[in-house]
Amino acid sequence: MKPDGPNFDDMPTTAAPKASATADPAPATPPTPPAPTATRPAPISRARVNLALFALGVATFALLFSTQALLPDLATAFAVAPGQASWTISATTIALAAAVLPLSALSERFGRRQLMTASVTVAVALALVIPFAPDLTTLIVLRTLQGAAIAGIPASAVAYLSEELDARSTVGSVGLFIAGNSVGGMLGRILTGWVAEGWGWRAALAAVAVLALAAAVAYRLLVPRARNFRPAPLRPRALLGTVRTHLSEPLLLRLFAIGLLLMSAFSAVYTVIGFRLVAEPFGLSAGLIGSVFVIYLVGTCSSSVTGPLVERLGRRGALYLAITTVTGGLLLSLADHLATVLLSLVLITGGFFFGHAVASGSVSRAVTHGRAQASALYQVAYYLGNSAGGTLGAVIFHRAGWQGVVAFGLAALLTTAGITLYATGRARVVRRRAAALA
Repeated sequence: MKPDGPNFDDMPTTAAPKASATADPAPATPPTPPAPTATRPAPISRARVNLALFALGVATFALLFSTQALLPDLATAFAVAPGQASWTISATTIALAAAVLPLSALSERFGRRQLMTASVTVAVALALVIPFAPDLTTLIVLRTLQGAAIAGIPASAVAYLSEELDARSTVGSVGLFIAGNSVGGMLGRILTGWVAEGWGWRAALAAVAVLALAAAVAYRLLVPRARNFRPAPLRPRALLGTVRTHLSEPLLLRLFAIGLLLMSAFSAVYTVIGFRLVAEPFGLSAGLIGSVFVIYLVGTCSSSVTGPLVERLGRRGALYLAITTVTGGLLLSLADHLATVLLSLVLITGGFFFGHAVASGSVSRAVTHGRAQASALYQVAYYLGNSAGGTLGAVIFHRAGWQGVVAFGLAALLTTAGITLYATGRARVVRRRAAALA
């Protein structure tokens, strides 16, 4: 067996002079040690990344919407109007939208993984305290702080995936993260409803806190260390410059608008669907209406297959599929038949989460720097759509009924389709010009 290192048998040799009998023997030359081989780090495990971000998505949305199913209980417990109780949701999402951009800057300095870990730790710690809130004001303050803490997760997650995975894997992994969001949103609503029915709203919020804690621990055990992150100094002027650059990029503006419009239609539907189902001809109980959120599992499935469908249809083709699916669901929801309405919610939910995954994943791929800021701006647009859709949907429903909500959703989708069609036309022009220059 030959030793490791250079092949000594192939080295050139020269004749050595004879040594005299009285001369000391020449010391033997030690062999050259083998050159150290550079060790490459093992490739990052996509499966671990996907599982970690899925668990993080579950924790995020379970906490974010944990009080939504409890609003009647909170209004009764604190003797306040439903509108006041709803601030336990509104304050949380507003704080998230306000904090997501500053926290994205911190992720550029300290790392995506570190910020996601710190954010979910603070959010879960607050969740463990929230069930003991003595009054509504304290509860709203704690929920506001929780929303600001949660903001670090969407500010960093997509940027982390874009940096650590190859371009083809990113969209699918973003889809799985959003699938975790849908599972967390579903569990946060259903779990609190059932637990509150037996043990009250405080026990319900404690149950969600335990769920989020388990998901956060799973995330921390699974998430790999970042391999490709390069820290940048905190420079507020540079941050504002990056934001201005992103806001002047037409492609990003189109993606932000698509996220806002899709979320507006989706939020309007789910904000008022309970009002429609409790009334005639349906007459469902509150418990059965809460169980409707099981349909969020459809969003889990649709967003998790984003990668393969984008590879087959392209990004714009995938957006057309999402828009068509949600449009079909809205039109189908006009029927006064329960099975048909539930089927319509399946289409609306599946199409929305699929379209959201495509648009969100496209944002990070559209930029070469400031990915966290680009993702943060998308999240701001997304949550603005959530607030606008919920508020406008409720106003429209009380004035024009379900037909008005459907018309609002169709208008948002028509605008989304127009933006996508415009992008398709521009892409064709670019291809023609490139072909003419070739």
